[in-house]
Amino acid sequence: MRRSASVLTLCLLALGARAAPELTPTGQAITPTAARGAIFQRLNPHLAADPNYTAGQASAVALSPDGRTLLILTSGFNREFDPKGTLIPALSGEYVFVFDVSGAKPTQLQALVVPDAFLGVAWAPAGDRFFVSGGVDDDVLEFAGRPGVMRQTRMFRLGHKVGLGLAVKPEAAGLAVSPDGRRVLVANFQHDSVSLIDLASGSVTEKSLLPGGGRRGGTFPRAIAWTTNDKAYVASERDREIIALAVRPSGMSLGPRIVTRGQPVALLAAPHARLFAAIDNTDAVAVIDTRADQVIETIPTAGPPRWGRARLGGAGSNALALSGDTLLVSNGGENALAVVRLDSAAGGGGHGAGRHSSVVGLIPTGWYPTGVAVADGRILVVNGKSNAGPNPANRPHRDKAWLGANQYVWQNEKAGFLSLPSPTPNELAALTAQVASNNHRFAAPSVADRAMVAFLRAHIHHVIYVVKENRTYDQVLGDLEVGDGDPRLAIFGAAMTPNQHALARQFVDLDRFFDSGESSNTGWSWTLAARTNDFTEREAPVNYAHRGLQFDQEGDNRNLNVGLASEAARRKLNPAAPADPDTLPGASDVAAPDGPDGDEEHGYLWDNALRAGLSVRNWGFYGDIVLYDKNAGALRTPKVREPWKTKVRVFTPDKPSLMALSDPYFRGFDQGFPDYWRFKEWEREFDGFVAAGKAPNLMLVRLAHDHTGDFDDAIDGLDTVATEVADNDYAVGLLVQKVAESRFAKDTLIFVVEDDAQDGPDHIDAHRSIAFVAGPYVKQQVVVSQRYDTVDLVRTIEAILGLPPMGLTDAAARPMTAAFDTRRPNWRFEAKVPDVLRTTALPLPPGRTTHAACERPRRSAAYWAAAMAGQDFSAEDHLDTAAFNLALWRGFRGGEPYPDKRGGRDLRAGRAKLLAAYGACS
Repeated sequence: MRRSASVLTLCLLALGARAAPELTPTGQAITPTAARGAIFQRLNPHLAADPNYTAGQASAVALSPDGRTLLILTSGFNREFDPKGTLIPALSGEYVFVFDVSGAKPTQLQALVVPDAFLGVAWAPAGDRFFVSGGVDDDVLEFAGRPGVMRQTRMFRLGHKVGLGLAVKPEAAGLAVSPDGRRVLVANFQHDSVSLIDLASGSVTEKSLLPGGGRRGGTFPRAIAWTTNDKAYVASERDREIIALAVRPSGMSLGPRIVTRGQPVALLAAPHARLFAAIDNTDAVAVIDTRADQVIETIPTAGPPRWGRARLGGAGSNALALSGDTLLVSNGGENALAVVRLDSAAGGGGHGAGRHSSVVGLIPTGWYPTGVAVADGRILVVNGKSNAGPNPANRPHRDKAWLGANQYVWQNEKAGFLSLPSPTPNELAALTAQVASNNHRFAAPSVADRAMVAFLRAHIHHVIYVVKENRTYDQVLGDLEVGDGDPRLAIFGAAMTPNQHALARQFVDLDRFFDSGESSNTGWSWTLAARTNDFTEREAPVNYAHRGLQFDQEGDNRNLNVGLASEAARRKLNPAAPADPDTLPGASDVAAPDGPDGDEEHGYLWDNALRAGLSVRNWGFYGDIVLYDKNAGALRTPKVREPWKTKVRVFTPDKPSLMALSDPYFRGFDQGFPDYWRFKEWEREFDGFVAAGKAPNLMLVRLAHDHTGDFDDAIDGLDTVATEVADNDYAVGLLVQKVAESRFAKDTLIFVVEDDAQDGPDHIDAHRSIAFVAGPYVKQQVVVSQRYDTVDLVRTIEAILGLPPMGLTDAAARPMTAAFDTRRPNWRFEAKVPDVLRTTALPLPPGRTTHAACERPRRSAAYWAAAMAGQDFSAEDHLDTAAFNLALWRGFRGGEPYPDKRGGRDLRAGRAKLLAAYGACS
């Protein structure tokens, strides 16, 4: 390792000043302009109403047949709102950017607006037109003309009213044009089929990809490639197979199903009867002989062979481009392009089976690359995200005085377009070293870190992992007397969250902690797996923009519990589930990450603990919450405070590995139900562990009431934002106190984190959030400003429990050793009742109100129900988030102007004066 590190150092020196890194909330660095001659551009559609606007979430590229024109498609959030939270249609489209790439610097010719899109863009072979899949609009758009003056000429409707599953909309995804230019094939992502468009007549025919008989196959079709005029291939992402498709005048028929080890997400047809498939989750390219329909080679793509066998996933291979005997692979999770030297049999002239293709280097890109092309020796790559930066005005705000104040995290993350000349071998070596450095690939822990981890490993035998929902640092701790908080933004300050303030004061205030995910769909994956997969990265912004798709990241796919393998089992739980056995057969989750060595869909923290022989108990993680919905009628699970007394099951996991490990009496995500009663159910089981003298090694506890919602459907009078946030705070405090007073206090650590920080403002960054560590050997009364993130926290839990990393990202993370002190074995904690809870019917200990004046102004349940009218609180993040955040600010701050400057200045100094000037109370 020392030799590898020294080589890396020498190569990095060769890059010079071009490689200044920018840190992301995942702990990785990005250096898109590290290469000689690199040009990095934002995508500006030049909107008359907002000339400075740039688009986010670039999702695909298509190079014209003559190699002169590049299309860049966006499919993501790209929504803008007026001051009332109303969508502005003229500022809320997706885009096809048209670039002239024939010169040394790409020149934008045009930005075509499309209402919706999802992954699909392709040229006709003649280069006179191209096609775009319309996503949730369930159509395909045709554009024709000369680059720079192209316009929409036709629309082909695919004819789906709904998708498969429960309350699912259609979604047109990848598409491809036949070699003769006469037909277009489209993947119906939510319908498990393909549609064939005859361009001459405009007729559309459809073919199901399902094998039938309740057998798995063909679900979530995403990418398509033609190899001849009568043969094409389609990638089934969930079922990990590539399906051959015969396309003849008599109709379409299914051919062989080619199994892949990992999720196929992109296809590229090549000469000499070869098809390349980018494989996500296990980070590879599958090379398929299209005459035999067999995989003849699998090429690992996470790094060169000299880096060793990559048994850990997370590089996120997701797009392909071919140039002679070189294949470029976009690695989204690695923020890099893999340069693959193809064996002659795999890529070009030979006819035998390829066996020796390999990565010869890596090129750094922007954050999460999603598409790549090569034009006249110049490499072109787009990426989906950028650092969000401060978001103090996280609310919809668009008028002449406040132009551009939309600051929701998905709005602030912007796409990028990188172009660079093909590097020389020496340059590629240096760029590869830069990618290794950016991803901390060979970083070794310090002696001090190793010693601290060894100490904690010897003394800590239990970890309690508490996950909450959606708050920023400033929102909660902005009024703390220490740390870098902005009291103007602390709408959930000390009066409402005294226990979280006490945790920060008594232990460590982590004022540079960043949630790695943007919203709950990415956030829960980062929080429990320390990475995402490509499905989640592509689906998340589209779903949150209300452009179709659904929340598939907590074990449900298409609102069905896919932890249950059969239609009969699902209908037993929920009679509203489809009776068709071919609806998502099998216990498989398209959003699930794999574990080490490609352990299919077992890439979660609890899986890691189970593989190591540790004990696990789950309270509320990854459960089926469909039956909590107020619209479920007679099927609705009742809000029972103590369901164990009557043996009423209120929780069903949707992960097979959690079925036997979960408390059936701990209610999952339901904003009409108090966290206090969740704590009481956890306490009931914890008391049993105390009595037995044995507790699980890893305890997972979901306390999500700080999300807030369902004010008109709440019990016990917890029907305002203030009471719900305070309820969450009190439950956290009670849990910490319970552990502190138990026999397990000496060998148990408690970690508390938000899954994401999307629902609030922060003057440093939209990803900055709150995290707490409590227990023995935690520093006390200290501000820790070491930059940490969700991945670091997960790695800390793993290290303390003696677990290996699950993927490349947590393998490179540094444990949060700055939070610990071996001289602090003793600790205590006393939970405080937030005063506003005295207005509720919760069974609280006696006390008196001392901080009532700090809630300004006091709002009623009727006020909050009216303010949040139309919001969907049935599941996390089913909100119009911009309008939700605006309603929160108005509810707590009235007509007070919203702080909108995104300066990110350090507010650690002069805290007493700052708090006094603002009138903060504690």
